[in-house]
Amino acid sequence: MPLISRGFRGRQSEGPSDRIPPGQHLVDDFPVLSAGPTPHTPLEEWTFTIEGGAAPAGWTWEEFRALPSEEVTTDIHCVTKWSKLDTVWRGVSLDTLLGLVENDAGYLLAFCDGGYTTNLPLEAVTGGKAWVAFEYGGEPLHPEHGGPARLLVPKLYFWKSAKWVRGLRLQAQDEPGFWEVNGYHNYGDPWREQRYWGD
Repeated sequence: MPLISRGFRGRQSEGPSDRIPPGQHLVDDFPVLSAGPTPHTPLEEWTFTIEGGAAPAGWTWEEFRALPSEEVTTDIHCVTKWSKLDTVWRGVSLDTLLGLVENDAGYLLAFCDGGYTTNLPLEAVTGGKAWVAFEYGGEPLHPEHGGPARLLVPKLYFWKSAKWVRGLRLQAQDEPGFWEVNGYHNYGDPWREQRYWGD
């Protein structure tokens, strides 16, 4: 199987056109797509760190869960052409996290268990646009869907919502992550069908 999946074929957009990006189709389930085995990190060993600021910052699971969190209802869109509407998450806003770290970065690289990374400009994840989510549908986030915590960046294709996230590296320069190095678009706007390099 090739590393880069060009998605499902032959399905047309359906549902409300103002909520379904071009080339997407609705699903009722929650497909599981991963590039490798699912990590299972015990909560007592889980930490979250932010690197690249004036001073490093970090939290244990209990400390992270004590931070202010929000419930978020949003649509999500996968590069493999499925969309799911009105998904409900709970997590800590990146505005909250980045507000605790003095920095002048323009980009971040999210890093995760299993060695996965993805890159994002800070303007794509600030202003109420991104969270580190730890619940889905009112339940703890299942490992298959990125638990105990994953990035949630619903305005971009879902590969940018990195599973099993363990931290952020703040950077002055952009650095492509795992899928971006392997041919996916550097930004990933579903409404512009930015699936792959050259799109």
